[in-house]
Amino acid sequence: MGRMFALAARAMGYRIHIYSPEHDAPAAQVADKEIVAEYLDLNRIREFARETAVITFEFENVPAEAARVAAEETWVRPSGGVLHVTQQRLREKTFLRDHGFPVTPFRAVRSASDLREAATALGFPAVLKTAGFGYDGKGQVKIQNESELAPAWEKIGRVEAIFEAFVPFAGELSVIGARRPNGEFKAFPVFENDHANHILDVTRCPARIPPELALQAEELARGILEALDVTGLLTVELFLTKQGGLLVNELAPRPHNSGHLTIDACVTSQFEQQLRAICNLPLGSTELRRPAAMANLLGDVWSAGKPDWPRALEDSSIKLHLYGKSAARPGRKMGHLTCAAESAEEAVRRVRDARSRLEGR
Repeated sequence: MGRMFALAARAMGYRIHIYSPEHDAPAAQVADKEIVAEYLDLNRIREFARETAVITFEFENVPAEAARVAAEETWVRPSGGVLHVTQQRLREKTFLRDHGFPVTPFRAVRSASDLREAATALGFPAVLKTAGFGYDGKGQVKIQNESELAPAWEKIGRVEAIFEAFVPFAGELSVIGARRPNGEFKAFPVFENDHANHILDVTRCPARIPPELALQAEELARGILEALDVTGLLTVELFLTKQGGLLVNELAPRPHNSGHLTIDACVTSQFEQQLRAICNLPLGSTELRRPAAMANLLGDVWSAGKPDWPRALEDSSIKLHLYGKSAARPGRKMGHLTCAAESAEEAVRRVRDARSRLEGR
């Protein structure tokens, strides 16, 4: 995410400084300066902040304390307050519920007795999730009946958690919205997402939903950005229920994997929009030039050796994006393919076919 943001910022003439605990991070490969230090090295955070006009994030698990210290020296967008809410599932769901946004019923779990009480109140099936540091299906367990409560509690390490009623959803959607300090708001078209093993597999745009539901999803996103007072980007992940309603699943105060197709398919990419929002520039058009799709490339693609890139690119409509990560591991997001076509269905078929070819299938 940081790498693609840096490329968008560089195209508009900005200089990029990167702060990361890891040397040679993908973003650092295209930056002007790299600082390697821990996020809670607050002296280094202050030094970094003094050199920059504005700081933003590529993911939400940066400690809120680091954001607070940085904000004493420069603009931090989105703010540490937004990070504090969105980096912890229990705080996030509580915020959404208390502000009237639709969420699945949930309970806080801090002990085995809390877990039993939550199950009594909400029933089965359900999902138990760690309150913090979970993504791509990590830190969560589906529970079918009472006998699975104790093993699930052990599996997540008996840490603070959230117990959610299971949603038998019809589909998964996402809306990426941007907001400037003056309140200007724009959203990209609604994305429809297919997952495999809890990891995003393919995104299509536009989503296969009625226009009135797309407008409802956009207004939900607008309301959440305003309630959180976001400056920057916020992604709202949604469940489409079988009854045709919308439930907010998770928030991400940054660009999102599902929005990568905007680089090739929209007038303004999500990364340029992030830059415009945090630098208080007028927001760019979110118009979709053509229907499009994206397919993730996970480390599994490298399992049989170097992928066959020429085969994947035999279709001249396919665009390849690699992230510069040093090691391919199963489940690790290494890059993606995008395609724009006459229809989203055609684009999905082409990116799936291209991915199969580079895997030698």
